[in-house]
Amino acid sequence: MIKERDNNLKINYPHNEIVKTRWSDNDIYGHVNNVIYYSYFDTVINNYLIKHAGFDIEKSAVIGIVVETKCRFKQSVSYPEDIEVGLKISKIGNSSVRYELAVFRAGQDEEAACGYFVHVFVDRVTRKPVRVPDEILSALLPLLGKQ
Repeated sequence: MIKERDNNLKINYPHNEIVKTRWSDNDIYGHVNNVIYYSYFDTVINNYLIKHAGFDIEKSAVIGIVVETKCRFKQSVSYPEDIEVGLKISKIGNSSVRYELAVFRAGQDEEAACGYFVHVFVDRVTRKPVRVPDEILSALLPLLGKQ
């Protein structure tokens, strides 16, 4: 049996991306404000879709709308740290995808924060749910491997 702690190591995330924290990310308490983590998650997911699925944020007929999110904080992160955000997929449905993400401090293998995003793919104009497009599905399947 894999402990939750072991499951959230960097090695369990097939895609990792370095994100530079910004001066404006810090709050009055001297650490990255909690809402900023969602921006990191959203950025890494969209970078992945653009690079690996050919997603065009301005012209694609189908877009992903975030319908659910969560983030658990375990360690503080602050500017000017570089962080690494790990990405994996825990579920692909007919029109939805659940992305699992974790924030790692430089040089650390255990997460500083973890969470998830759920996208429902919809027609850009009607906003009605549609099947996950084949090119996106093909790009996401390799991220299902490490659970």
